[in-house]
Amino acid sequence: MKVYFVSLAAGVLVGIIYALLQVRSPAPPAIALIGLLGMLIGEQVVPTVKRLVAGEPVTAAWFRSECVPKITGAPPKADGAADAPVTLAARGKEGGQ
Repeated sequence: MKVYFVSLAAGVLVGIIYALLQVRSPAPPAIALIGLLGMLIGEQVVPTVKRLVAGEPVTAAWFRSECVPKITGAPPKADGAADAPVTLAARGKEGGQ
């Protein structure tokens, strides 16, 4: 039940911000998508700050493996996996065609 109240509070906060920025709700698609991107990026601030406070390094490799997949929705790559381009032929083999 707590998650519903948090969600409602976040929605009210966004509604207040929209009113202050004089953006109608629901927002036009471009504004809404940029807002969603900001939310995804903002979610990664907390783990990054926790890592810095704990004295652990925040490296590009860590960011790529931990944060980028959560922002882009792409599955994380296995350690040491090469960036092999995906071709249509490769997709056909993977899909069992």
